[in-house]
Amino acid sequence: MKTMTGYMHGINLGGWLSQCDHTKERYDGFIHEEDVKKIANWGLDHIRVPVDYDLVEDAEGNYKEDGFVYIDNALEWAGKYGLNMILDLHKTFGFSFDSGEAETGFFEEESYQERFYKLWEVFAERYGKYHERLCFEILNEVTDKEYCEPWNRISTECIKRIRKYAPEIKILLGGYYNNSIEALKDLALPYDENIVYNFHCYEPLVFTHQGGYWVDGMDTSFRMGYKLTYKEYAENTDKYLARFAVDFSGFDPEEMMGTEYFEKMVQEAVSVAEERNVALYCGEYGVINLATPEDTLDWYRDICSVFDKYGIGRAAWSYKEMDFGFVDDHMKDVIDELVKVI
Repeated sequence: MKTMTGYMHGINLGGWLSQCDHTKERYDGFIHEEDVKKIANWGLDHIRVPVDYDLVEDAEGNYKEDGFVYIDNALEWAGKYGLNMILDLHKTFGFSFDSGEAETGFFEEESYQERFYKLWEVFAERYGKYHERLCFEILNEVTDKEYCEPWNRISTECIKRIRKYAPEIKILLGGYYNNSIEALKDLALPYDENIVYNFHCYEPLVFTHQGGYWVDGMDTSFRMGYKLTYKEYAENTDKYLARFAVDFSGFDPEEMMGTEYFEKMVQEAVSVAEERNVALYCGEYGVINLATPEDTLDWYRDICSVFDKYGIGRAAWSYKEMDFGFVDDHMKDVIDELVKVI
């Protein structure tokens, strides 16, 4: 299986140019050059920068040069401090993983798809020359499984359009159920040798999203530790996340959660990657700030040991705030150890 050299240990800059109120004040005030320098000093090798189409397009699809400047800045800062970068389109016109954004129609409307292709042509023409230190992630977290077939068609066309301007840049491709591991086997076959299969991992969800106000069925007062038995994980999942139907039956119910859970989780993905000769990359993984910092550190140690074993690159979610922030006060007692692990 290929490895994604230069993108093994990274972190997301979530909430800066995406999932935000899209004001100049937010863009100018949330992330600064000093933050990128700090990330480099932690010893990480890259940043993932989510952006929404709102940053660079108005409602009619006209491009906003002042929005591209922030991507330019991120790329410049990354280069200055020896970091690579992933440019991730987190929301496109007509689609967002977040239903609250009220973006609809992308998978049905050819005009929306054409707008998506053209935006990526602009990105490719503008940034393709940085292929030695930049990757493209063409869309974040396709949701419904019913989008699988149209997404394979759309993503292939988008990659084809990008290749006219950026023939060598690595392109990250994820699938349905919000970039689930399960979806990797159903992705279109790699268009060329510079395709990377991308997934997200917040498993076990009942731990990483405990008390999450945005999670359907979750009691916001619910808290749990990490090192519990698989029986306890099954019971908590049935109580708070029944609709996600997580299966813990393959583990001894009296054994404690550990690396074997993540070993089993990645096996199919590793097999698919080996068969298709692509690298694997986990673009998001993390633990909500309602878990204890010590439990969070233990979770990262376990999952990252498995990522290391199979050569899976990754970017933790997230550098600041967004309910998962590394530099937020609650993480101060473990941050020095945490950044050695991710």
